[in-house]
Amino acid sequence: MSLYIEESWDAALQEEYSKPYFEALQTFIHHERLSGKEVYPPHELVFNALVKTPLPAVKVVIVGQDPYHGRGQAHGLSFSVPKGVTPPPSLKNIFKELINDVGINAPSHGSLESWSQQGVLLLNAILTVEDGSPLIHQKRGWQQFSDAIIRAVALRKDPVIFLLWGKNAQQKCMNVNELIENRHIILIAAHPSPLSAYNGFYGCKHFSKTNAILQSLNKSPIDWQI
Repeated sequence: MSLYIEESWDAALQEEYSKPYFEALQTFIHHERLSGKEVYPPHELVFNALVKTPLPAVKVVIVGQDPYHGRGQAHGLSFSVPKGVTPPPSLKNIFKELINDVGINAPSHGSLESWSQQGVLLLNAILTVEDGSPLIHQKRGWQQFSDAIIRAVALRKDPVIFLLWGKNAQQKCMNVNELIENRHIILIAAHPSPLSAYNGFYGCKHFSKTNAILQSLNKSPIDWQI
């Protein structure tokens, strides 16, 4: 089974491939697909976040929970949907904050690929899901693998900005600062879900803050317009 993992990530994650949890995870996903279950995203897009944003290029990390579970929605980038697919509520709320924060024009689609190509790692904690069944692959090993991805970023000497929206993302990355001696910058806000966006996501200004930090580090800011 080809993993479709980009070269720099492939090197950083080599130790994970031979661990029993990862082998069991890949076997499970393979059998689920063979059995006829609809598993999202498609096999070739499971590691799309790593393909689009090589490890040396990472400037910002946005951590989601698991892929969208509707047909055609998931393409391996957290919060993003392919062009032509209606943006889900959380993504619509992200756009509202972007418009208020940095004044982008209202997007005509929901693909965040342009962010990933500028160094924004759009990582889900769980990389697969079954049609109509959110979090069904939660205990299959993806959490351990995504921990290894975050660790690889955290061990870099170059500062990276982590945007942690909601308790799940915050808990997942709660040890990052200890891991890397406070090199990195962590911005915390509520999740952009309609259930929590008014409790601290709206008005967090993470997009303008991110660009101000990047410029202070002599790095190019992110063009948030899509």
